[in-house]
Amino acid sequence: MKNNRSLPSSVAFSRRALAGAVLSALMAASAPAWAQQQPAAPTAGTAPAAADTTPVAELSSVPAPTIAARAWITIDASSGQVLAAANPDMQIEPASLTKIMTAYVVFNALKEKRITLEQQVPVSEHAWRTGGSRMFIEPRKPVTVDELIQGMIVQSGNDASVALAEAVGGSESAFAALMNQEAERLGLKRTHFMNATGLPDPQHVTTVADLAVLSAALINDHPDYYHYYKQKEFTYNKITQPNRNRLLWADPSVDGMKTGHTDAAGYCLVSTALRGDRRVLTVLAGADSEATRAEESLKLLNWSFQNFDTVQLYGKSQPGLDVRVWEGTVETVKLGPPHPVSLTVPRGKAGDIKPVAQHTDPLVAPLSKGQQVGTLQLTLDGKVLRTEPLVVQDDVERAGFFGRLVDMVKRKLQ
Repeated sequence: MKNNRSLPSSVAFSRRALAGAVLSALMAASAPAWAQQQPAAPTAGTAPAAADTTPVAELSSVPAPTIAARAWITIDASSGQVLAAANPDMQIEPASLTKIMTAYVVFNALKEKRITLEQQVPVSEHAWRTGGSRMFIEPRKPVTVDELIQGMIVQSGNDASVALAEAVGGSESAFAALMNQEAERLGLKRTHFMNATGLPDPQHVTTVADLAVLSAALINDHPDYYHYYKQKEFTYNKITQPNRNRLLWADPSVDGMKTGHTDAAGYCLVSTALRGDRRVLTVLAGADSEATRAEESLKLLNWSFQNFDTVQLYGKSQPGLDVRVWEGTVETVKLGPPHPVSLTVPRGKAGDIKPVAQHTDPLVAPLSKGQQVGTLQLTLDGKVLRTEPLVVQDDVERAGFFGRLVDMVKRKLQ
């Protein structure tokens, strides 16, 4: 049997802090205490609804902007929620946005100490002859991993990307297999890589939704290396090239990420900005010019920041919901999500969030800390925006024979 409990919508919420550019550095912040009122729904015994995937913009009276691109998406990186999108699952040619995954795999290798930033990398004939945008590395002239990363991210060098792929994977084709392994692990269901550069191939495809997940993962998983994305220029071999991301100059809150362009893909841009404690990430593909992709991406960033708030509903400092325990050494136990929970909602709607806790009833000892006993639904205007597991916050040991006997009698009399 399930028991349902809700939180009062009148409780004030506070935002979660975002430490630097890192999604993983979730900071505990104040959040509402659990309440004890019985909600009208869901009814006892019903299974919790799955989280609704409706973009948050559909709950807002402010219309989504008109964007001059074939496909785009904007997400709140703190909560991971989609704010608005157009053709998010349409397969596209990623062009040099591919290099976000190339960097992700390289950063994995650095984190695992399989390579180092100071390591000298020999330049192969294949890397040197790779066409498209270039860092201008040369055969028989070793270059460091650090220089290659700057050449790949800042200058979008295809030659640098191939040299890094060979250093990590042994060959570009073997490295592409590593890229696809990471894509599968990250849940990028409509993405497949054939190379480390983004040069055209019929089987080299992705979506703006998958690119948003990948970009957020890079920020989250590799904060120590994210600084490369805000670097405005890089000089190698006496050649200085600027970062093609115009937003780094247009808006001081923008600190990444990556441009891309081929004739088939059009002009593409993953952009992200940190304003206060909120990070928004946008992906735009298929714009008709370099200027358009920058202007439309900035429009998306501004719209996303101006019309939505991200609030933290649960943090380490909150005790959780007190629930009766039977046949245990204590009478109550606290339930809550296993991690801080944030939710993005239209501006001014934070007070309308209705969290509903649904848990096993009765709860009978023994119980283990972290044991899932229910779910927490976060709803707004009748839409379930997220469903989180509800877990036991402390161990509860089984009572002795007499204590269990007393509780069994009490339960029978209820």
